[in-house]
Amino acid sequence: MSNNEALRPPEFPPPPCADLDWNGLDFSVRNVNGHIESHYTVASGRWTEPKLVKNRMLNVDGLAVGLHYGQQVFEGMKAYRAPSGQINIFRVESHASRLNHSCETVSIPPPPYEHFYQCVCLAVAENAVYVPPHDANACLYIRPLIFGSGPQINNLPSLEYTFCVFVHPIPSLYGLAPLDAVILEHFDRAAPMGTGSAKVGGNYAPIFKWQQEAKSKGFGLLLHLDSKTRTAIDEFSTSSFVGVKNSDGATTLISPDSASVMKGVTSKSVFTLAEHFGWNFEIRPVRYEELEDFDEVMACGTAAGVASIKTITCLGDNRKFQYEKGRKDDYKCRERMASALQSIQRGLVPDDFEWCTIVLPPEIYYSSCARGLRT
Repeated sequence: MSNNEALRPPEFPPPPCADLDWNGLDFSVRNVNGHIESHYTVASGRWTEPKLVKNRMLNVDGLAVGLHYGQQVFEGMKAYRAPSGQINIFRVESHASRLNHSCETVSIPPPPYEHFYQCVCLAVAENAVYVPPHDANACLYIRPLIFGSGPQINNLPSLEYTFCVFVHPIPSLYGLAPLDAVILEHFDRAAPMGTGSAKVGGNYAPIFKWQQEAKSKGFGLLLHLDSKTRTAIDEFSTSSFVGVKNSDGATTLISPDSASVMKGVTSKSVFTLAEHFGWNFEIRPVRYEELEDFDEVMACGTAAGVASIKTITCLGDNRKFQYEKGRKDDYKCRERMASALQSIQRGLVPDDFEWCTIVLPPEIYYSSCARGLRT
């Protein structure tokens, strides 16, 4: 080997890890190269430079506010590999904006966008071998997490915070088969004017048992009604609700306007694509009775992608709304939407909406100029 070859930087992005069965992935936790950490103190008023920690372990005080009082927020994002090998992260700015809203909801100092960008890109770059091949039905899932890591006995915000970015290769959450959903009637996920619009752990853990009960009855997904009147649709437990109406050659997508649901990044993308297709879209209250008027229903979310809903059941009044009617085009809107969205994410078509961030070698994000970098 010549001196020039020895000094040449390694190829980036590297090819996918050869030891994984990319078409046989499940949700089992596996080791990757590590996660990114950054820390904040109220006294300093700043976040530390990100560093790679080569395991999943965290050094956390047993009296951390995040553990005792639930002062924590998280996000869910995805990275994909294009046919060229290039790695794309989908909609970084939209996820950063939603994370900041969640931070403000639970009194966490939100990280500046440039710092969020740097940490997320660095986490993916350091784990580039775990981004699946472009033709695998999988992605690299990205989990930014911020929590109050300082100790506190009193019921007060933390004085210290930890920002982590974990990544993990995963398959499609629901696969390709349409889902049977059931309305959750005996528990309210979020109170009116509460934390429903924030991505905080406290909105998820209370429905674990209801998800398990629904699964035992053959349902793949929960649908939440509004907590105040229980007469309007809010969202699915893992994703946004989007109904489809086809009338006189026109297609209209309809999604609930509710202060108790998160602003979905995937559903936001779906509405932009709908407009591009010449379809209409409406964000407005959706009454429970309107379920029988939809031609299709989709569950749209980062983990879910764009999934078809086969049926929605309300056990309390013994009603089942059926969206699969045995026609060849039962799910034509979902199929077109999912194909268009995945083609952009996977670099199969030009990114005309500028939704994708290209991941560069990790040394770029460690440099002092990283905060001014945009790709």
